[in-house]
Amino acid sequence: MLNGKRILLIIAGGIAAYKSLELIRRLRERGANVRAILTSAGSHFVTPLSVSSLTGEKVYQDLFSLTDEAEMGHIQLSRDADVLVVAPATADLMAKMAQGRADDLASTALLATDKPVLIAPAMNLRMWLHPSTQRNLALLNADGISTVGPNDGDMACGEFGPGRMAEPLEILVAIENVLGRSVLLKGRRALVTAGPTLESIDPVRFISNRSSGKQGYAIASALAALGAETTLVSGPTNLRPPTGVKLINIESAQQMLAACERALPVDITVCTAAVADWRIDQAANQKIKKGEGGVPNLKLIENPDILRAIATHQTQRPALVIGFAAETENVVAYAQAKLRKKHCDWIIANDVSPSTGVMGGDENTVHLISMSGTETWPKLSKTEVSSRLAQKISGHFKGTAA
Repeated sequence: MLNGKRILLIIAGGIAAYKSLELIRRLRERGANVRAILTSAGSHFVTPLSVSSLTGEKVYQDLFSLTDEAEMGHIQLSRDADVLVVAPATADLMAKMAQGRADDLASTALLATDKPVLIAPAMNLRMWLHPSTQRNLALLNADGISTVGPNDGDMACGEFGPGRMAEPLEILVAIENVLGRSVLLKGRRALVTAGPTLESIDPVRFISNRSSGKQGYAIASALAALGAETTLVSGPTNLRPPTGVKLINIESAQQMLAACERALPVDITVCTAAVADWRIDQAANQKIKKGEGGVPNLKLIENPDILRAIATHQTQRPALVIGFAAETENVVAYAQAKLRKKHCDWIIANDVSPSTGVMGGDENTVHLISMSGTETWPKLSKTEVSSRLAQKISGHFKGTAA
């Protein structure tokens, strides 16, 4: 998708600017042409020489450089690109963009463009969480600007939390999604389930699992980026809602099934949620007191099978139903059996043994299983898995009317 595409990369001033060099390398590997604008603050973290060496192009820095304006005016510079990418996007530059300011080359190019814009925010977690930054983010998203990250992690300042710039490969996938947004799944409706379910024992206790919801949220985001009208039905998570996705929050498996049935009809369903297999037959209305009558005897009953219910729906079965099989052993064999039992079209199987770090982690190794065979993908970030799956889904519908 990136071969021959023209990327205008804007590098702002932040410690994460070093990642922009790796991003350039990855873009060039895929055949993209990269021009760069380096802000004055950004030049304190990476040099014009290093950026120029990797892009193979002149680095643009000064709005008032007569030479630059004669060779490539700031308006032409922004409009010659297929997409503008700001990485890192600092709180200051985001504020300028939200306010429509144009007092340097970067902000002027962003204001003058008529092309898609993707930002990769990077800043201290308190700056990221500050109400003014969140207001600016909301304004930018409302203006159609796409966002990738930030991720949770260790900060250069020694704190931990949201604010780390997305990794170069994540940004790469986001660029691909932005470029493919308008066409591949336009007119299609998608339903994605994500996260764990929470089954009450009493008002303060419950049965649940370790699912973070990251894979499902990333898939919903990738489908929306390709133009699908996407609904995400999610159990409890700590994740921010994906841009352009309708989010429905639920707690229990029964609530998830009801929400999914209300969302039908759709063309695509991807069931990534880690639905609890069982629930308490009769949850207590009051807190069960420890020591009263010994250890309580909790009777479990089976939860509804959401994937099978959608795949065997009598009147509104989606054209493509995809399930997930999270296993700790015999991954492919168990997933093949699940494919037949659930009557779905594809199963995405993965190993969630504790040693893999998949549950709650940021990477995944999956096998795409269908009746025609098994396709094993290399270890990828969950964002990359989602992008690859979205492209696979768009290929399935290629040539068919929406």
